Amino acid sequence: MSNEIWGKVRNSLQSQLGAQAYGNWIEPLTFERFDAGIAHIAAPTRFIATWVQRHYGEKIHGLWAEHGVAIDRVVLSNTTQPAAAKPAAPAVQAPFETGEAELPSMPLNNNFTFDAFVVGKPNELAHAAARRVAEGGDVAFNPLFFYGGVGLGKTHLMHAIAHDIRAKRPGARVLYVSAEQFMYRFVQALRFKDMHGFKQLFRSVDVLMVDDVQFIAGKESTQEEFFHTFNALVENHKQVVLSADKAPSDIDGLEERIRSRLQCGLAVDLHPTDYELRLGILQSKLEGQMQHYPNMVVQDGVLEFLAQRISQNVRVLEGALNRLFAHGGLVGREITLDLATECLSDLLRASERKVTIDEIIRKVATHYNLRMTDLLSARRARSVARPRQIAMYLSKTLTSKSLPEIGRRIGGRDHTTVIHAVKKIEELQMSDFQIAEDVELLRRMLEA
Repeated sequence: MSNEIWGKVRNSLQSQLGAQAYGNWIEPLTFERFDAGIAHIAAPTRFIATWVQRHYGEKIHGLWAEHGVAIDRVVLSNTTQPAAAKPAAPAVQAPFETGEAELPSMPLNNNFTFDAFVVGKPNELAHAAARRVAEGGDVAFNPLFFYGGVGLGKTHLMHAIAHDIRAKRPGARVLYVSAEQFMYRFVQALRFKDMHGFKQLFRSVDVLMVDDVQFIAGKESTQEEFFHTFNALVENHKQVVLSADKAPSDIDGLEERIRSRLQCGLAVDLHPTDYELRLGILQSKLEGQMQHYPNMVVQDGVLEFLAQRISQNVRVLEGALNRLFAHGGLVGREITLDLATECLSDLLRASERKVTIDEIIRKVATHYNLRMTDLLSARRARSVARPRQIAMYLSKTLTSKSLPEIGRRIGGRDHTTVIHAVKKIEELQMSDFQIAEDVELLRRMLEA
């Protein structure tokens, strides 16, 4: 009976997780026994047991209950070998093994393809670079490094590259992981004395993709192994694709040698979306929504209104459209400007333009052709000190942050330094035409 329920649980997991995640993590498992309210499940390695317990343990527990068996908990271990009936060479190998089997990448979002990516001026270079890597062959840049804020398309492009490579070159070994997962696997390899398997896994691929690499900053041992893995792949002409929320030069705690290696490739900034790109995204998503709500009427001007008013990121924009259709469908109303204003009042309030200190630092550094690290440094040369004072002045006048907070964010200075900077720029605007013009130009750009 328990084996029958386990079969149902596995079927549910396959439909919920998708073929790849299921094959990597669930298929190697075998039901062992049911004892004193505990379902014991065996995994072929300690790593798989730990990973599944951590990421899918609660889900598995819930599915047992859904199929009519109340259990207290699920315990995964590798204390037993897989059943003898299983083939000697399973289709999916353990995470630290290598060979012809599919590597245990993180699950890919089937919606994140190149066809579903809306291209506009803020992301056209990133899209072109991603396409070039997906084509394969001799790529002139390695690594390809995407950076930018949340919801601008970094992860979408990485998934699209992986999808494209796997479709066009099924034999290519593509490994897509988050920086957190890279670090977790590294720690597990150290713990279980399996560094050889770890190195084999990460250095035997054709394409390594690591998302959110800023998370390894400040972690010395992980950075050390990442550095050697990166070098080994590049020297063997294997492609590396990375993403982060900041440019390599602006990630605090990143070792200089890693920063240097990352800057040797192509670093592409995904800029915040502009109105035209946001409208294009909404028009693209509208087609999908109309398949679910074929009789829905969308009043002229609604999409333009959303594109104009909701500018945080693509995820918020798509969520707004999803909410509108759900609301209109459930209450039987057309999607009008009045409904949008009523239904999305919280998003509209949240999307009102809010300038951040980080944005001010970035704009001032770009305007004066400085690196952000220079602006935040202790350098006192006027070519650096004056822009730094302008950044402090703009932070005081355009944000609600306190003087101590502004000082802390701009190079770790105290509030008296900020007070002096604000007073100085106020005085200079009265006597120095160039300073006044620079401040006004920066203000307009930030408030646009």
